[in-house]
Amino acid sequence: MTTPETSSETSSAAAGRPSVLFVCVHNAGRSQMAAGFLRELGGDAVLVRSGGTEPAAEVNPVAVEAMHEVGLDISSQAPDELSPATVQESDVVITMGCGDACPFYPGTRYEDWKLDDPAGQGLEAVRGIRDDIRARVAELLASLDLPERG
Repeated sequence: MTTPETSSETSSAAAGRPSVLFVCVHNAGRSQMAAGFLRELGGDAVLVRSGGTEPAAEVNPVAVEAMHEVGLDISSQAPDELSPATVQESDVVITMGCGDACPFYPGTRYEDWKLDDPAGQGLEAVRGIRDDIRARVAELLASLDLPERG
């Protein structure tokens, strides 16, 4: 996934730090924005991953611009292919329009966030998607009993 997992991250997750995986088709807009917000708002209290069922070549530049507007830089992230192992290793899997291509494993918490796809949309539309994602990430943190950082 876009955030390489190290042995210290694995042991942190096993020691009670929840892991969240954001999944969308291209891993270039919605999932990257959600991962950026969760990294910022959750800090070290949560392990953040993202992936796509058909990863794009790059993160959507309009999503990058929309995130810059709120002080978050996702420009260094790269779309990555979703792997079944990453799904199995995640405590929470948030899907965003990947349909039947998203693998399901018992014992994992799943949520499906109905969000417009920012692909091909202008900055004004992506701002609305960004703000919706930010609110959902804050709700996710609360549901995990993790305080919002900052």
